[in-house]
Formats: sequence, structure tokens, C-alpha cells
Amino acid sequence: MARWGMVFDLRRCIGCNACAVACKQENSLPDGVFFTKTLSEEVGEYPDVTRSYVPTICNHCEDAPCERACPTGATYTRPDGIVMVDRDKCIGCGTCIVACPYDQRTRLEPEMLDKGLFGDGRLTPFEEQGIGRFTVGTVVKCTFCHERVDAGQLPACVATCPTEARIFGDLDDPTSRPRQLILERRGRQPLPEKNTNPRVFYID
Repeated sequence: MARWGMVFDLRRCIGCNACAVACKQENSLPDGVFFTKTLSEEVGEYPDVTRSYVPTICNHCEDAPCERACPTGATYTRPDGIVMVDRDKCIGCGTCIVACPYDQRTRLEPEMLDKGLFGDGRLTPFEEQGIGRFTVGTVVKCTFCHERVDAGQLPACVATCPTEARIFGDLDDPTSRPRQLILERRGRQPLPEKNTNPRVFYID
């Protein structure tokens, strides 16, 4: 079975946030909820200044501290390595949010679903069709667009990226593009000192 993972090519990321928009649309995410963000930083001094971009996402760790911390078993890892949350088991205690060293989990508060994307309390047809997948008080996170992956498609953020800065594939397949990039360009995991063994790698 595949063991899914993702590589971020920092040379290619231009900070356009197309990934974040695609993720919002694919997952019908309510106001204030993001499964992926792109951090930016200015480097250098005038006039030699550049801006660097660092995409972030749930790292689907092999030794996921969120899973170990969850008291109900709501957080679990699929056989293919994708870390999930079972909303029927989630009690919204927030233990997993505290345990995650990458700040990649969000508890759904009532106002996130009630006020709508325009803040006037009215939901658009797009919001109405997607709100059923959320339960107030539970925790949500990136799932690598598991439904798309199960159908043989790429995660929405990967499919949308105009510069191919996000590369998704089977980390156990030595011929896969992510695996080759990790080896060729010395891919590194975020916060390796946390010993979570993320399935997300960065190359530059």
C-alpha cells in the first residue's frame, strides 16, 4: 500500500495562495478555517531585499502526537499514512490542538459556521452544500483531500499550484517524484527535533 506524503519546493513557491483558495473551495471551509497557509518573510536589507515563502500544512506525522494525545481515539492514522479525525468520536477537548507542534488543527466554533463567509449570517448556496460536513465543537484539519486521493486524484492544493511547488506521491515508491526529490535535493522535515517523523518535506 502507498504511504502518501508531500514535498514543498521552496524555490518554486511564489506565495500566490492559489493552494489556500483551492483548499477552501474543495473542503467548503468556513470563515476563519484554513487547512493550508503560506508564511512569508522579507530577507535582506534595502535595496537587496527578497521575499521568501514557506507553505504549511498538516504533516501527517508517522509518530503523530495528536493521535497519542486524543483521549477518545477520534484522531487516527489510515493504513496509507493519512492522519484523520472522526468527528463522531471527537469531543472537542482540544488536547490534540495543544499536542500538535505545527499548529495545524482548528476547533470549530459556532460563529465560524453561523455568520457565513460574508459575516451577515446568511449562507450562500455554496456554503449550504458544504456545511453538513462540519460539526460545531469538533476539531478539523487537512486530510490530504483523502476523497480525491482515494479516487486517484491529487489533493486540490497540488492540482492547483501554478508553479508545481507542491509534489504529492508515495514516499515508499523509490521511483515516485517526491521520493526522488527528497533524495536528490536533501529534503528536510519540519521541526525534526520534535521526533514526529512528518510525511511532509521541504527542499530549496
